[in-house]
Amino acid sequence: MSRHLGAIRQLGYVVPDIEAAMDYWSRTLGVGPWYYNPQVPIKNYRYKGESYQPHNSVALANAGYIQVELIQTRNDVPSMYRDFQQTSKSGLQHVAYWTEDYDRDLNNLVGLGWKPIMQGEVGERGRFIYFDTEYHPGTVIELSEVAGPKGKLFKLIREASEGWDGKDPVRPFPDLSTL
Repeated sequence: MSRHLGAIRQLGYVVPDIEAAMDYWSRTLGVGPWYYNPQVPIKNYRYKGESYQPHNSVALANAGYIQVELIQTRNDVPSMYRDFQQTSKSGLQHVAYWTEDYDRDLNNLVGLGWKPIMQGEVGERGRFIYFDTEYHPGTVIELSEVAGPKGKLFKLIREASEGWDGKDPVRPFPDLSTL
């Protein structure tokens, strides 16, 4: 448990083939069901101060309390995911902490000397930010706002995993504007 942000809530894996990764996690590890979005609608995306339009596919499922995120980049937009792939190929790229008070927690982390490097928004009140790992090589830290529809989606995903029977292992992402 982090004394700054509480429990780690998500493990983010960058993978070369998201369909194969979902199949492995659901069949071999029994994790699911997966909620899959072939093109995440990211707004206000910035990496190292520059604006870009990424095309990332994402799948989310829970393994108990912790959410597993699978990410496949679909274009060559600069990102921490692309940097990770260029050095490590695939695997655990980030751990995420969730917050309902994004501004407070972001200000606290910046006050501790953490340096934002990549950020954007997924849905209303669904901001996210990744911090530079120059001071700690390896897994990146993400702060993810879950005060809006994204938080409702994450709850739906966790509840779907409870007692999951292995059927219907890949499901479409619901439209965030309906949550």
